[in-house]
Amino acid sequence: MRPAPTILHLDMDAFFAAAEQAAKPSLRGKPVVVGGVGVRGVVSTASYEARVFGVRSAMPTAQARRLCPNAAYLSPRFTLYRQVSDAVMELLHALSPLVEPLSLDEAFVDLEAGGVPAETAAVRAVGEKLRRDIRSATGLTGSVGLAGAKLLAKIASEAAKPDGLVVIEPGTERELLGPMTVRTLPGVGPATAETLRRAGIHTVAETAEAGEAELVRLLGRAHGAGLYAMALGRDDRPVVAERDAKSISVEDTFEVDLTDRTRVRSEMLRLADRCVQRLRAAGRSGRTVVIKVRNYDFSTLTRSETLRGPTDDPAVIREAAVRLLETVDTTGGVRLLGVGISGLADFTQEDLFAQLATEREAAEAATAAAVEQTAGEREPHEAEEERPRRWYPGLDVVHDEFGAGWVQGSGVGRVTVRFETPWSAPGRVRTFAVEDPALRPGEPLPLVGGGPAGGQSSEPAILPKFLSPEPGDTGSVGEEISSR
Repeated sequence: MRPAPTILHLDMDAFFAAAEQAAKPSLRGKPVVVGGVGVRGVVSTASYEARVFGVRSAMPTAQARRLCPNAAYLSPRFTLYRQVSDAVMELLHALSPLVEPLSLDEAFVDLEAGGVPAETAAVRAVGEKLRRDIRSATGLTGSVGLAGAKLLAKIASEAAKPDGLVVIEPGTERELLGPMTVRTLPGVGPATAETLRRAGIHTVAETAEAGEAELVRLLGRAHGAGLYAMALGRDDRPVVAERDAKSISVEDTFEVDLTDRTRVRSEMLRLADRCVQRLRAAGRSGRTVVIKVRNYDFSTLTRSETLRGPTDDPAVIREAAVRLLETVDTTGGVRLLGVGISGLADFTQEDLFAQLATEREAAEAATAAAVEQTAGEREPHEAEEERPRRWYPGLDVVHDEFGAGWVQGSGVGRVTVRFETPWSAPGRVRTFAVEDPALRPGEPLPLVGGGPAGGQSSEPAILPKFLSPEPGDTGSVGEEISSR
């Protein structure tokens, strides 16, 4: 344990939903839910306005709609979220060379490695400045926790939500942790919590009182000893700057169970291609191909094949995925498919798969014939410009006459668009035919720094609740335009 709270944990507030509110003025201060919008979708993030109604992450979207029917339900826009995340991570790297990202919106920072004095006042000042810098750069808010260990820093940031900062002084750890539920501790999931509950252990204080020997008896040596140390507030895990990915994967849940074997195979090929795109974007190759199949009854099967060496060849990975799929019975209906690649490396072995050349040539010939047939059936203008299969809610669009906007909804051959930008007033709504040639997909606009006719805006797109001047700030902070 460090003698000063020099480990910082940043967690952006309702990240995906807040980014959507920042990008869409008409949604500010209103409930927003980001995730799968289909009947089998799952909530990824809910704004604080939606959480009031009981909507939570990982909840089925259908349940969320029952709890909060008037919320805006939007598909994720990961291009935008990555742009904002990159801006936030750049600010964190300016504080220290040791930054450990946990996700797009969450990271640990070792302030001591960045030369920040090991004093509470100094680290608090750094945390407050970071919050201001994030708001200025992205228009969003983040919560900051500061402590002498990663476990405590994360607990502090959770206590700081939304848009706050909490410092846990060294020496106060056990007093703080004691009343908390045992699920607060890392590594305690539903199964472990149930085991502890049957033993009469419900809180962190009771976990510490049980003693290491009892926890080892209940949970095993490694898990029990580690849990006992954390219950005492001991956590010596360092901030790791580079966390090597163990695997890369993609998966899709379908609104209707797939029963056609040809459709299942085509979806598997599509997922394999997406997985390869992610693999190449990360500059990696992989040796083991894994598929995941969830049946109509929620039973889930995985199959894997280890190749003779790492590769990023899409044809090789597609062939392996299809071979694995042939070993799974999908006649009852498929609810979810996934493809993953593990055994990652930084190189490829080009001559591994000569034995697959004949199969690959046959597959390529069949694909080329299918493409040629499809192209012959298309109208000329359809071949020139690919249009989206669906106009998903939240999708960025551009209209030749009305400019930039986003999709509010679509159905029965029509698409409804609200035309507004992050720096505009709430925009007007118009409806078009889904094949309107003047309407096309667009790119996410910056949340801050834009403006009409290329003008610049220094105000954040969303101001946090009860925003007040920080020490050293001058000028008006503007009026509150959102509530939590």
